[in-house]
Amino acid sequence: MKYYIIAGEASGDLHGSNLMKGLFAEDSKADIRFWGGGLMAAVGGTLVRDYAEGAVMGVTDVLLKARKLLKNIEFCKKDIAAWRPDAVILIDYPGFNLKIAKFAHGLGLKVFWYIAPKTWASREGRNRKLKQWVDRLFIIFPFEVPYFESAGVKFTYVGNPLVDAVDQYRYAPVTSSAGGYVALLPGSRKGEIRRMMPVCMKVADRLGRRVVIAGAPSRTMEDYSKYIGGRKNVEVVFGRTYDVLRYADAAIINSGTASLEAALIGTPQVVCWSTSFVSAVIIGVFLQVLKRVKYISLGNLILGRGAWKELIQFDFTPDKVYAEVSRLLSDARYRSRMLSDYAEIRERLGGEGASRAVARAMISELK
Repeated sequence: MKYYIIAGEASGDLHGSNLMKGLFAEDSKADIRFWGGGLMAAVGGTLVRDYAEGAVMGVTDVLLKARKLLKNIEFCKKDIAAWRPDAVILIDYPGFNLKIAKFAHGLGLKVFWYIAPKTWASREGRNRKLKQWVDRLFIIFPFEVPYFESAGVKFTYVGNPLVDAVDQYRYAPVTSSAGGYVALLPGSRKGEIRRMMPVCMKVADRLGRRVVIAGAPSRTMEDYSKYIGGRKNVEVVFGRTYDVLRYADAAIINSGTASLEAALIGTPQVVCWSTSFVSAVIIGVFLQVLKRVKYISLGNLILGRGAWKELIQFDFTPDKVYAEVSRLLSDARYRSRMLSDYAEIRERLGGEGASRAVARAMISELK
């Protein structure tokens, strides 16, 4: 069968690559055309667009790239209509993918959505569109089960694919230099990096130890060097995010998939998040999220309590980040309690084989 997959960011590229492996394993005649990145391209299929060309975050980024986004949407619609896949598989990225879902549904194509939009946090009105245009959601978090049941959206839950990704990875130290280091994962979008790096470089100056930045696959050294300046204790490592996390003493992480990956790998962490002033004023993203749910980190949401600290918007300051990292490095009981919570998160996410199980469920729906 023919599958058209759309992933618009680094986490989608990861999940998309594992889903593609499952589709190829379960369907010997699978033909895949996709929007994604290097991880998906390494599996096979035909790459249409690299996600790095269109990744945006917040109102400001959307306004700056509006024309390009509209052109990409129109191109995607024409490409789908010409290729006529058996299924269009959308991975997260709701701003773009909701428009594609409506279009593909209008063509009479089967539409699946993998990694559901976070309507449980904000923009709950999107559930109506999901029910109208999407044949089935494939969700990956246990706390989403009762939510989407109550919303009346058809879904399948078979576990979380990150468990496989983390456990099957072959780890190796990122450096032979003596001494430990603090990992920094500032996000994959330019906007995230622009807001994270200045604060975190001030923290690096005060820590008095090495800081290793996990370079995002869609970025280049230029995206980081202008913030690093002449600092000798800061380095960037590309293409080895799991290694950077695994051998770090602690991690500063921009909220997102990386936070859950750190929990599964076992790295003590503090999550930091901010958006531009314009985004905060116009749509109040961080206020909306905190009104609907208590946490923004996926692991904390899974537990329903704060396993690690979240420094959000105005709390994201050099002083507060430094204080939390110092505690992670020096307070053995604090670290031990966090690691115990990590074990509970892993247990709640279920066992191995989620990606292949999702692929199998999709194929079953098509048949």
